[in-house]
Amino acid sequence: MSVPNRGRLKVFLGYAAGVGKTYQMLNEARELKRRGVDVVIGYFEPHGRAETIAQTEGLEVVPRATMEYRGVQLEEMDTDAVLRRCPEVAVVDEFAHTNVPGSARLKRWEDAHTLLDAGIDVLTTMNVQHLESLNDQIWHSTGVRVRETIPDWVLKQADEVVMVDLTPQALLNRLSRGVVYPPERAQKALENFFKESTLAALRELAMRQAAYSVESRLPADEPAPGAAVSLDSAERLLLVITPDPSSAALIRRGRRVADYLRADCLAVCVGKSAELKELSRDARQALERHLNFARGLRIDTRILQGSDAARTVVDFARLNTVSQLFVARDRPNALRTWLAAGFVQRLVGLARDMQVTVVADRLRRPQTVSARFTPRADP
Repeated sequence: MSVPNRGRLKVFLGYAAGVGKTYQMLNEARELKRRGVDVVIGYFEPHGRAETIAQTEGLEVVPRATMEYRGVQLEEMDTDAVLRRCPEVAVVDEFAHTNVPGSARLKRWEDAHTLLDAGIDVLTTMNVQHLESLNDQIWHSTGVRVRETIPDWVLKQADEVVMVDLTPQALLNRLSRGVVYPPERAQKALENFFKESTLAALRELAMRQAAYSVESRLPADEPAPGAAVSLDSAERLLLVITPDPSSAALIRRGRRVADYLRADCLAVCVGKSAELKELSRDARQALERHLNFARGLRIDTRILQGSDAARTVVDFARLNTVSQLFVARDRPNALRTWLAAGFVQRLVGLARDMQVTVVADRLRRPQTVSARFTPRADP
């Protein structure tokens, strides 16, 4: 039995709820059906928007799976049913959604990848604030921590990314007319993402991400035989991870820079023993969470052993032809007690042949946006 070719993934990218991502996705699905393509709706979240709901007319809908969680009946996309139906194209709304506990897969993007692996093309939607590497930037620019994120590599693997745009003024007008949310939800939205300055910043991020998605798909220029290879073509980044919470922001920043530079990305931590026995249990657990987070973003991780942390990092960096080091700023009650005083200063002094980026840990603690297990991709 032959294995089907992998399906194609098309992402409709927006910067906020109500810009028209789902509408455009369904409009394309209708056009595909008009041209004779076998299209089904695997999952669609109407949000009570009449214009969007009207776009589903004439499209086949695969019934959702019903699951019970804590005595409540909840619905998710029935991925197995879509696989059995085996259409040419499946519409899968809200790419960043977290499935009900007990589902076969944790995230809806994983369900979408299951369909892609079966040779089914997927149309989906997401907002730029759900991109993992932008999480800290979104937090500090909007005051809202988005808990539903998608690893950058997932979006990077999309065959096509289309930005669905609408000016902030037009979006706020839609919100005031009740097109996006009912009145009670609209007021809450105005207190979070739906401020004109915030929407403008998110829109700019979405435009940049869409432009980057196009640029990253262009073939890289290959040097002619015998030509010298530029330093830019050999970029390699090294992230220095510690148990401190600032490492999460460091990892996101490093991953994004590596993607823009098309560079390799490594992450290391340093201990006096390979088992890190000198650390407390809480510190070891925190460090392992950071390392797993880096692995989830497809960053190669290593645990280095050495009594001189700065020297150990720099020696490893030179051995692996690292061009840039990323490290968090020293904090008296955290990094210095683990690595020894002046670690960053020593690292900068030893790594004179490399670019060292010291990532600040902003102490601001804004509000968060979170949900138990059924958050929607729209804020």
